[in-house]
Amino acid sequence: MGETVDDLIARMDALLPPLEADGDPRRFFLGTYLRITRAVAGALGEGLFEDPAWVEAWDVDFAGLYLDALEAHRRDPATAPAPWRRAFGASPTLRPEGHVLLGVNAHINFDLPQSLVRVIPTEEFADPDAMARRRRDHERIDGVLASRVATEDVELQRAGDPRTWLDRLLTPVNHLATRVFLRESRRKVWANTTVLHRARLAGDWEYRRRLAELETLSDRRVADLLRPGPVLLRLAVRGFGVQLAPG
Repeated sequence: MGETVDDLIARMDALLPPLEADGDPRRFFLGTYLRITRAVAGALGEGLFEDPAWVEAWDVDFAGLYLDALEAHRRDPATAPAPWRRAFGASPTLRPEGHVLLGVNAHINFDLPQSLVRVIPTEEFADPDAMARRRRDHERIDGVLASRVATEDVELQRAGDPRTWLDRLLTPVNHLATRVFLRESRRKVWANTTVLHRARLAGDWEYRRRLAELETLSDRRVADLLRPGPVLLRLAVRGFGVQLAPG
């Protein structure tokens, strides 16, 4: 039997305390991801998904890309993928919200299409019914994420994320904006998954070429995340996700 979501939570639980003890800003994304993974585990237990065994395998595989990047960055920062180098190497003075957004960019825009290509069997890409089932479970994860937005905002404040009077005034709007851009980015993830699958069928070189394009697009998104101003509102309007050309 492979690794379970409970095993994954235990791994994350073990990684978090040293980061917290060191005041390492990487703790902000890991703490957020750990809480969301617990929420996914709860949704699995409640029977939210059509294919819970597949969702669990996907959740573990997906998280593994982040944990692999974290380990690579610890060994040699230059070996981590570019979006993760940006996230892990961000200034400690960046707000906790900023660290989380950089992690979300790397993990959703860059990691998620890779994971979906790995966990969806090749033959299912040619089966509309199977792909519709996978997509519905993919969209159910959106519901789990949306349900966590307000709670995670409170957690970030507890972690020391400063809030001005304007931030407090815009809190309901920011929560809505976060839900909007998360849904938007995951729709683009689905399109990118199809592009990567077709590239994989064309051969390893083509897959690596398209993956490098996705890495570059995800890395460029960082500039939008670090630009001054109401970042959550800007992302809701302009978009958070990145999209590969279909050809």
